[in-house]
Amino acid sequence: MIQFLLNRELRSERALDPNTTVLQYLREYRGKTGTKEGCASGDCGACTVVVGELVDDRLRYRTLNSCLTFVSALHGKQLISVEDLKDQGRLHSVQQAMVDCHGSQCGFCTPGFVMSLFALQKNAGAVNEYDPHQAHEALAGNLCRCTGYRPILEAAEQACCAKQPDQFDAREAETIAQLKAIAPREMAELSDGEKRCLSPLTVAELAEVYAANPDARLLAGGTDLALEVTQFHRELPVMIHVGQITEMKQVQIADRHIEIGAAAPLTDCYAALAAEYPDFGELLQRFASLQIRNQGTLGGNIGNASPIGDSPPLLIALGAEVVLRKGVNSRTLPLEDYFIDYKVTARQPGEFIEKVRVPRATPDRLFRAYKVSKRLDDDISAVCAAFDLQITDGVVADARVAFGGMAAIPKRAAACEATLNGAPWNQQTVEAACDALAADFTPLTDFRASREYRLLVAQNLLRKCFLEQHAPKTETRVTAYV
Repeated sequence: MIQFLLNRELRSERALDPNTTVLQYLREYRGKTGTKEGCASGDCGACTVVVGELVDDRLRYRTLNSCLTFVSALHGKQLISVEDLKDQGRLHSVQQAMVDCHGSQCGFCTPGFVMSLFALQKNAGAVNEYDPHQAHEALAGNLCRCTGYRPILEAAEQACCAKQPDQFDAREAETIAQLKAIAPREMAELSDGEKRCLSPLTVAELAEVYAANPDARLLAGGTDLALEVTQFHRELPVMIHVGQITEMKQVQIADRHIEIGAAAPLTDCYAALAAEYPDFGELLQRFASLQIRNQGTLGGNIGNASPIGDSPPLLIALGAEVVLRKGVNSRTLPLEDYFIDYKVTARQPGEFIEKVRVPRATPDRLFRAYKVSKRLDDDISAVCAAFDLQITDGVVADARVAFGGMAAIPKRAAACEATLNGAPWNQQTVEAACDALAADFTPLTDFRASREYRLLVAQNLLRKCFLEQHAPKTETRVTAYV
């Protein structure tokens, strides 16, 4: 059984297909049709809802794509949909802002925008505080084909600057008490009699239940796994949800590395990675939408083994490691050795990624990362490049160069590295290393880019890295996109 709050109503679900998404649950089971299905793939934001959960005994509100969230992920949390905002016949201030600023035309996407604005307002600082960057980030995962975004951004400003206590603030203590009462205390199971989803609470429980069900699909954020249900119409007979395991959601900074639990959402990874590697932080802000980053995990991005995943090239260049667990046994593997072939990894049956270790930055190394995609926000890479260089007295003492989108797996550019290592860090060396990239990769042509384009982009990104390192200190760096 799982338990959660549907706004203020306690819901206990025992016999429910665990393949049911939150979007389906709201529309088909609870009759709340304000939440819309636009794309069923997490791209448009029309299905945006807000989930509240306890963090250090305080309420935290985050947006999610309900089309990519399975109901089991709601266990112990509060689900808020657009119907819940109106109170005693009066529109919520974010809804009123959309009306006042003419932020809606056909209205299909409006509920999603309203929920993103609601979370933005809740997470804003003091009253009358408006941060345009935060507003853009909050709304980047919501698409509108009618209005244009100026009036919606005006609504965001009004909602933040005219922030007033609402019914959620008035009932905060009550909500906290309710969430404490339903906090998970033992492994939960959701099943319709044929399909089931298990939610262990500890790494030890996960290891035990996964060993007993090695064919089960591991579910963290579900932003990729859910597509098998929503896009390919497959059924997932057994899932194991790792989102309740506190140990696997922690981000800890040690003397020599950052240790990131495999179930930590990307949003929670941002501060630690951005502080050490600003380029990593910049790329994470372009890692899909805020709704996706609130769900998706670093462990999932690695475990998915996509050749165009955004984080693996950066992590490989930095020399990151994964800690793999099977039963009571653990092993540590360099991330570059984890990927073997397209969607084939070194992970054994019953083995799972427990954590990721990223070396901390040192002053003697230069790290640069670039993502090239067709649009700046919420898009998949055509090419992703990462360069981690140690340059001593004008000579490349050590080079680690990795790319995504250039092969069946994210991988290092061995010939390019060999050309750079021991050579002067100058234009001539860089051009020779660019030529060597042709020996490292034979990229594919697909709908995102041709093989010729990908190779030229990869070479140009190495040139960009060199030019930026020699640019005046006042020059502003811009992550590449097309």
